[in-house]
Amino acid sequence: SAVLAPGQAVALVGPSGAGKSTPLHIAGLLESPDSGRVLVDGYDCSQLDDGARTRMRRARMGFVYQFHQLLPEFSALENVVIPQMILGRSKRQAEERARQLLSSMGLAERLTHRPAELSGGEQQRTAICRALANAPRLLLADEPTGNLDPRTSERVFHELVELIRSSGVAALIATHNLDLARRMDRVLRLESGHLVEVAPEAVH
Repeated sequence: SAVLAPGQAVALVGPSGAGKSTPLHIAGLLESPDSGRVLVDGYDCSQLDDGARTRMRRARMGFVYQFHQLLPEFSALENVVIPQMILGRSKRQAEERARQLLSSMGLAERLTHRPAELSGGEQQRTAICRALANAPRLLLADEPTGNLDPRTSERVFHELVELIRSSGVAALIATHNLDLARRMDRVLRLESGHLVEVAPEAVH
């Protein structure tokens, strides 16, 4: 079993083609495990129907992918506001939260820009803010810096980990970048279909 603790950035590593996305999909209630259970805040999600799984994902989980998947016709601010309004937050409250998150990621001057007007790093930082907009308990990220140049990747990674620690979200981050994995709090390696914890400094 793998336990994710609040405020920890946990790397998920493994050989290419090992299926690192599968544990993310199971944790995110997008796939069902062959055995075992998925618990979020102590709540057993194993028996939830599709509607309840969707509600759980919206309320308690955030997702970041290699490609930002922002809504192209909306501004950075609106992309972070929309998921909050889906959960019932007022527009004023949602905009305040969105401005706070985007400003913390250095995007205070880019709020009204649409994704096509943002750099790759700005797009991904907006996507991170969107994932954290509803204060999830669990953040799942699949190669979140994999589409960025090394310098931008470094900056986005640093900001992501700072947000994880300051917000208290539990985060599982799949990455092929072993240098980044070594700098996270914990590392889980996928070996022959099993998750094995290894010391970050032992990752190679």
